[in-house]
Amino acid sequence: MRAASAVLGGRTIWADVALDVAAGEFVAVLGPNGSGKSTLLKALLGMTPTRGTVEVLGARPGRRNSRIGYVPQRRAFDPSLRIRGIDVVALGLDGARWGTPLPWLTRLIAPRRFRDRQRRLEHVIQVVGAGGYARRPIGRCSGGEQQRLLIAQALLRRPELLLLDEPLESLDVPSQAGISALVRDICRRERVAVIMVAHDVNPILPYLDRVVYLAGGAAVSGTPDQVITADQLTALYGIPIDVLRDRAGRLFVVGQPDVPAEHADGDHG
Repeated sequence: MRAASAVLGGRTIWADVALDVAAGEFVAVLGPNGSGKSTLLKALLGMTPTRGTVEVLGARPGRRNSRIGYVPQRRAFDPSLRIRGIDVVALGLDGARWGTPLPWLTRLIAPRRFRDRQRRLEHVIQVVGAGGYARRPIGRCSGGEQQRLLIAQALLRRPELLLLDEPLESLDVPSQAGISALVRDICRRERVAVIMVAHDVNPILPYLDRVVYLAGGAAVSGTPDQVITADQLTALYGIPIDVLRDRAGRLFVVGQPDVPAEHADGDHG
């Protein structure tokens, strides 16, 4: 992205965004409610018009979506839902087709294709660490388990870019840490570029290569050490922001708008 902006209904959502993301990098998009974080992901998918230069996997936004995995903002599955987690993951291959998937028919008429499909399915389930509950009804899985299964679904087609919209929302602190570490491992092991929208930087800060902060239509981007400073964030948000460092050298952002106190303090222990 170079001097990129998004304008909806005559209103500038954000402007002058500059960003480079390479294979195997983990990038977070941060900012308060209404700052346009989800809009940035939709711009990369070609769902929101942009100005300036935006190139995704060597083409204009929307042209390479088959090589992108996307996990939108999650709503918890109903506890009574009986569909198994592994079947939800499999929708990453079958979900765009009309009708009910019939794996037994594929096994009968195309056994090699069926075996390849099953191997890939088992592989992504193991990648996200969901082997112990993937065959459980997804309504009986915890929020963190459901999120891992949805990430597995997005990985099924071997994407080069993974877009995650608020995957830590409504999760407890241990689940936030687990999903953050999982995403970092996927970046490194699978060489997938990941752009994650997050509300609170603290759970993911140890894992990030680059950050984009959006606020008030403006944006700053760079490495965590370049961007996450008291002066930068105070100027961007227009309110006092403190950036603290603990004895281990880890950064913590204090005073972010719209971040519940338990999230801001959750990793101190």
